Amino acid sequence: MPDDGASQSQTVWPLVKFSFKVMWDGAELIFQEVTGLSSETQVIEYRGGSSPVYSTVKMPGIQKFSNITLKKGIFKGDKALWEKYGGIKMNIYKRSTIVISLLDESQGIAMSWTLKNAFPSKITVTDMKSDANEVAVETMELAHEGLTQS
Repeated sequence: MPDDGASQSQTVWPLVKFSFKVMWDGAELIFQEVTGLSSETQVIEYRGGSSPVYSTVKMPGIQKFSNITLKKGIFKGDKALWEKYGGIKMNIYKRSTIVISLLDESQGIAMSWTLKNAFPSKITVTDMKSDANEVAVETMELAHEGLTQS
């Protein structure tokens, strides 16, 4: 097991992923699942016409951020996601800073990811089956313009 150097008997374990919180406009919203926390840098390939090397040079280009998917159980009278989604009117939606935090065993913030200029881009209501033994879940997809870790 890895050792943090503080003590020979103290073992350091990786964080668990089932304890997290989502802060949206200063309020905590409870979700069952958060996926899509990823960033990708596109690669630009270039070769000058008089280059003696017959291959391209690769350099970093524009960053691209995946949409974030949030899933939560549906509760009677809970309209929080629909109210956020209902505020979309062309390009006049108030964009938000959303902070997604992974919590440690004492419910303290171990690390956080911040979404810049986020807004809802899709909402999906649960599928319904008469023979299913599952919780009703609604899904919201968020578009954003930046992902940073702290």
